Amino acid sequence: MLHTTTTAAERRARFRAGLASGTLQRLPGAPNPLAARMIADAGFEGVYLSGAVVAADLALPDVGLTTLTEVAGRAGQVARVTDLPLLVDADTGFGEPLSVARTVQVLEDVGAAGCHLEDQENPKRCGHLAGKHVRPVEAMERTIAAAVRARRDPGFVLCARTDAAAVEGPDAAIERARRYVDAGADMIFAEAMADAAAFARVRAAIDVPLLANMTEFGRSELLTAAQLTDLGIDAVIYPVTLLRLAMGAVADGLAALAADGTQAALVGRMQTRDELYRFLDYDAYATFDDSVAGFRPE
Repeated sequence: MLHTTTTAAERRARFRAGLASGTLQRLPGAPNPLAARMIADAGFEGVYLSGAVVAADLALPDVGLTTLTEVAGRAGQVARVTDLPLLVDADTGFGEPLSVARTVQVLEDVGAAGCHLEDQENPKRCGHLAGKHVRPVEAMERTIAAAVRARRDPGFVLCARTDAAAVEGPDAAIERARRYVDAGADMIFAEAMADAAAFARVRAAIDVPLLANMTEFGRSELLTAAQLTDLGIDAVIYPVTLLRLAMGAVADGLAALAADGTQAALVGRMQTRDELYRFLDYDAYATFDDSVAGFRPE
C-alpha cells in the first residue's frame, strides 16, 4: 500500500546481484506507475523507464526535448510503487559534466537503481533512427567521470550507452565500450546491434555486464530471452512495448466507439474493475482507512 517497503539501497543491491547472477535481467518499460506494478506481478526482474516513452507520453518526439525534471518526476513515481529495481534512461545527462553530475544525484534521490548515459550529440535522436551523431570519445569519457564522481551510493549502476555502431561501425562501438569501461562505467549498453553475432562481438570484448535493447521496429533482430542468455547478455530492456500495446488498443477502441456509438463490444477486451483494484491494492487502503477512522484512544 502507498509506497514500496524496500529502500533504494536494497533495490540497487538487488539489481547488482541480478546482473552478477548469470540470470538474464528482463526490464520491460513502464509507461506509468500502474504498469510498473503489473510488471512486478508478472514476475520480471526489473523495470525500465524509457526516455522515448516519457517524451511520447507528453506528445513529444524523442529528440532531447524532455527535461531532467520531467524524467526524474516520472522515475520517482515509478520507483515509489515497486520493489523492483528501476533503470532510467537519462539520455545524454541533460547537459555538460556538471549537469550530468546533478542528473545522477537527482535520480539517486528519487529511488532509481541506475541510469544509462549515451554518447550522442545533442539534439539526440532515437537510437534506431538515421541521422544521429556521436560525440568524441573524450567527451563521453568526461561524462562518465562526472557521473562516477557525483554518485554517492556506490550501488547505483552507471551504464554507458554507445550509439556508434550505426554511425561509425561495430569496431568503433567496441572500442568506445572498452574506453567507457575504463572511465568507470558499470555496464555497457550497445545500441542498435544488428543481430546475435554483433552482440557476441561486444560480449567478447568487455568484462562488465552488457545490456541489450529489444525494441520493436528497430535495427536489431528481436532475440528471445533464451538466445540472449546463450549470448551472455546480462540485461534486456523492452522500452516501448507496453506503450505501443496500450496505444494500439486505444486507437482500436476509439475507432469502435466512433463507429458503434457505444463501447459495449469492447468490454471483454478491457481490464476488469476487480483486476484494476487488485493492482491498486484497493482493499488494503480501505482496511487501513477503516482502522484509522474507527480508532478511539483509551
